[in-house]
Amino acid sequence: MADSFGKKEREKKRQKRKKEKAERKKRRKEEGVKSEEFMYLDEDGNLTSTPPDPTRKKKKIDPSTIEISIPKKEDVEFDPIRQGKVKFFNTEKGYGFIIDKETQESYYVHAESLESPIDAYDIVSFEISEGPKGLRAINVKLVK
Repeated sequence: MADSFGKKEREKKRQKRKKEKAERKKRRKEEGVKSEEFMYLDEDGNLTSTPPDPTRKKKKIDPSTIEISIPKKEDVEFDPIRQGKVKFFNTEKGYGFIIDKETQESYYVHAESLESPIDAYDIVSFEISEGPKGLRAINVKLVK
């Protein structure tokens, strides 16, 4: 069966690349250019072809200053009462969402955790607690 035009073209390109590669190899051999066979790591962590100077003094590192794990989080006091804007609230179904003013996080709010009636785009103050499906807003009050 005869080869298609595309197959013939691919084969020609493959042969051409093979020939060019052989020519480059031959040129490098004639010029005497050698690639680096061995690399060294300098004190900054960079690869280099020159070996390190043994007369040069090495930096002394105190092992006690090296932190292997993530440093402990400092205790930062924050106000448990947060402020935000009501993104959406459906009075018929009794739920909605509040966007925190500082973090721009969205929190679920249920009608039973309202201390005063709210509507969409109202500015409210609230606290955050763990709900059955994640964080939720409780003690929601309308800010005046």
